[in-house]
Amino acid sequence: MVDSETVVTQSPAIMEYSGSIAQAAPADAPTTDSNAIPQESYANNAAFEAKMDIGLPHTIQGAGGGGYGSFANGDAVSGASHAENGTASISEGGGAAGLQLMEGGSVRAMSAEEERLWNVVGANSLDFDAWVTLIDETEKVAEGNILKIRRVYDAFLAEFPLCYGYWKKYAEHEAPGSTEKAVEVYEHAVQAVTYSVDIWLHYCRFAINKYEDPDIIRRLFERGLAYVGTDYLSYSLWDEYIEFEYKHQEWSRLAMIYTRIFENPILYFDKYYSSFKELAANRPLSELRTADEAAAAAASLVSEASDNVTEGEVPSDAVEQSSKPVSAGLTEAEELEKYIAIREEMYKKAKEFDSKIVGFETAIGRPYFHVKPLNAAELENWHNYLNFIEKEDDFSKVVKLYERCLIACANYPEYWMRYVKCMEMRGSMDLAENALVRATQVFVKRQPEIHLFAAWFKEHNGDISGARAAYELVHTEISPGLLEAIIKHANMERRLGNLEDALSIYEQAIAIEKGKEHSQTLPVLFAQYARFLYMAPGKEEKARNILMEAPEHVQLSKPFLEAMISMETMLPLPKRIEYVDTLVEKFIVPNPDNPNSASMAEREELSSILLEFLDLVGDAKFVKKAYDRHLKTFINRTSAILKKRLGEDLSSDKSKLAKADPAATSPAQSLAGAYPSAQNQWTAGYAVQPQAWPPVAPAPVQQWNPSYTQPAAAYGGYGTTYPQTSAPVPQAGTYANYQPTTYPAQVYPQQQSYAQPAAVSAPVAAAAATPQVSTVPQAYYGSYY
Repeated sequence: MVDSETVVTQSPAIMEYSGSIAQAAPADAPTTDSNAIPQESYANNAAFEAKMDIGLPHTIQGAGGGGYGSFANGDAVSGASHAENGTASISEGGGAAGLQLMEGGSVRAMSAEEERLWNVVGANSLDFDAWVTLIDETEKVAEGNILKIRRVYDAFLAEFPLCYGYWKKYAEHEAPGSTEKAVEVYEHAVQAVTYSVDIWLHYCRFAINKYEDPDIIRRLFERGLAYVGTDYLSYSLWDEYIEFEYKHQEWSRLAMIYTRIFENPILYFDKYYSSFKELAANRPLSELRTADEAAAAAASLVSEASDNVTEGEVPSDAVEQSSKPVSAGLTEAEELEKYIAIREEMYKKAKEFDSKIVGFETAIGRPYFHVKPLNAAELENWHNYLNFIEKEDDFSKVVKLYERCLIACANYPEYWMRYVKCMEMRGSMDLAENALVRATQVFVKRQPEIHLFAAWFKEHNGDISGARAAYELVHTEISPGLLEAIIKHANMERRLGNLEDALSIYEQAIAIEKGKEHSQTLPVLFAQYARFLYMAPGKEEKARNILMEAPEHVQLSKPFLEAMISMETMLPLPKRIEYVDTLVEKFIVPNPDNPNSASMAEREELSSILLEFLDLVGDAKFVKKAYDRHLKTFINRTSAILKKRLGEDLSSDKSKLAKADPAATSPAQSLAGAYPSAQNQWTAGYAVQPQAWPPVAPAPVQQWNPSYTQPAAAYGGYGTTYPQTSAPVPQAGTYANYQPTTYPAQVYPQQQSYAQPAAVSAPVAAAAATPQVSTVPQAYYGSYY
């Protein structure tokens, strides 16, 4: 019996396409190790027919030698020039200049609108709306020029390879002129989006319309079903296969298809069971059994007969009985009943599993790819579904569900990271590394967090050069000046024993930021560098000098001054009390010569922190000076807050307590600075825990170098029967925990279009006063360090 659950663990994105519709490898091949990973694709494992007289090519070369199977190399078509197809990549500089189409040595003319749109997508290759408009415009003016069509589709699908609808449109453009070229497009498509039911369905329908040999079509069905046959929404492909065999009146093949369906639940499962019983009721058993099943029944007859005779005796009619289609002692009706009962048992077992997953499946509102963000509930459902399937300990199901998930959630780094970690923990490093390649080079290649994760993953798996390359990519291309990348890169070099290289990373970053006007990164870089100097090589004086130098180059801020107070606490005597006090005074008492945009709450909190610091290490003179300044600057605010709080404490109305000013202090706290936030940060005292590093005041989530823009336009010509989801929510919400709390908000140059969606609106005051349970799923790996 064919086991449709057999997994093809060679990830589709790195398969090299080498020919026409290929024969699938046997789906029931024995597998002794569930984690074994075939090293070749289905297409390469199968032997092509020696001669094909129906128009199929013997081999089809990938465009430019790379094609869409080149994701492992990071080419993804856009990195190669396709002379054969007349395509060209988007040049580094963007615009139409890098996209000229050559034919017979001449440059193909473009309309003004084409040129404008090429310039738009050249400047921002993730502008989905612009691509759709460009495709529409090209199709209008192409006038049968297939070279124009190839160019625009190749370039578009290099950026959005999961858009199965556009692969279909591309193949439809090729089909009238060349069946071979259409096959080539479909082969690229099933490499790019292998776990999409829809692309296999379109490919099979194309083959049915083009080819007369049913065996070629069957092989294509088998290839697709090996990947997506257990997908809960694979019913459309199974239906197409059933209809195909029904037209050919291949009853045994039809019965086998139903049998394979019963192994795993899919949508409309009951319909298939009813259809199978109807088939069994109308066809004799001899027509329902395959040749292998008939042979097995005959072998069973011989075995039963031998059990009934004395050892050594052979009944004279054994050979004759072996050819009979029924077992000894059973009528054909009884044998048919037994045949149906076996499949009914399979059906019941699958229905039991269906009851466990139906909730997850029905919560998937958008199983296909789109640039629009998914809503929070759907993202959380994917995490919950993956949690469940991982506990089932079926490697095949785990791989396939992850691949399904990464079609709908391709824009979310957290799912790629989770997949990589899952495969690593299960010992499948090939799949882990392949997923990481696809994430960093195709799907979320412009999002810095995936590259930071890649650097960590490579370091901890011994690929130091790969880790350095990942950091350098962030420094130079993805998010230059990204604070987290600088700190983590320096920390890695320290772990490797390259202390001078680690210091050089900080020094180079500081030098670059000094050249910028109003750098938001520079203050924290100084603080982090001083901390690193003290904690790693123990260079106390150099750390102190760095902080003394910093005020000449940065605008004073609460995070920077907090860091300075913390460092001064840790550094040995003598303490620079007067220097620190002077800087804090400039911050909390602004004047026309020293403007300050900090809020009153920030200044009051920093004053409280300084009071605690002076109380610990200062003398009475400095303590009194700071105390008097604190009272003078904040007494009116403090008195109002205390009066309000005391009135609420005397009230019996608990609802008022819930609405208390979150910035208010307890009456039991002294005016000398025992404010809640200060207490949380400094309770242990500096001398007790010199290594403590105070977290930065709450700040907005660090904005990554831009995420996807969210175009409102739907996919042009991208039809689907799947329901649309409810209103989208911010992509950033699902990965908010990724940002370390020690870094302030940082704004980076908007070089790409991965802009984060706007945050979900909510009254800030209410959120601060009353804790809310977030409806946005938290990142699966909150911290992987």
